Amino acid sequence: MHLLIIGLGYSAGTIADAARAAGFAITAVRSRPGPDVLTLGSPELPAAIASATHILSSVPPAADGSDPVLAAHGPALAAAGAKWVGYLSSTGVYGDAGGAWVDEASPLLGRRGGRNLADEQWQALHPQSRVFRLPGIYGPGRSALDRLRAGPVARIDLPGHVFSRIHVGDIAGAVLASMHGGPAGLYNIADDLPAPGEAVTAAAARMLGMKPSPLIPLEQATLSPMGRAFYAECRRVANGRMKRQLGYRLKYPDYHVGLRACLEESPT
Repeated sequence: MHLLIIGLGYSAGTIADAARAAGFAITAVRSRPGPDVLTLGSPELPAAIASATHILSSVPPAADGSDPVLAAHGPALAAAGAKWVGYLSSTGVYGDAGGAWVDEASPLLGRRGGRNLADEQWQALHPQSRVFRLPGIYGPGRSALDRLRAGPVARIDLPGHVFSRIHVGDIAGAVLASMHGGPAGLYNIADDLPAPGEAVTAAAARMLGMKPSPLIPLEQATLSPMGRAFYAECRRVANGRMKRQLGYRLKYPDYHVGLRACLEESPT
């Protein structure tokens, strides 16, 4: 089994580790060349696409909205003989649902048109395409615990605002489950407990022996434009298809379990 991973970031790197442990040979594609690492412009990449049994892209759309992987190698990927093709998308494609549940049949109303388009293009690319829509990602080194260790974290008082999240280990677990069985198609990869961001921050603070900071109105918070835009959308992400069709059981079904695991992996 040969897995070609295009874009070896945080989530895809964890998937690569899990796939390697499961017996896959890995070919990695990154923006910068290195030992045993290709780039989108490497002359060896077309042959890697043709020979891979499994292909995964985690590369997001570029600033102009285009997908750089499809722009460079779309026809080759569409013609590949791989038995499994995957793309890491975002639940941001659903846009604001006013706190309602969204599933794979929900319309794509996201504000980032390039992300919506890439999601649709990867769906249609190959008969074996799987598109994995991911919510807020956390895990070792990238959790509310790490943010609190780095300094104060504002807890925003915005009644009714919730979002879904997923531990990076469960992204890898669900993607590997798809490689071993389950049909092509769309999959939300999310945990079982959508919750307010301030509740997650408070739970992390208590785990670290800190007193949670007081809630403040959104208008008083010092946030980046991206951070403020986050609070403009509210949705709960349903994960039933992942469980039914992939047979995957979450290792970290909620943020309480996931944060405790992060704490145990990095206790200081």
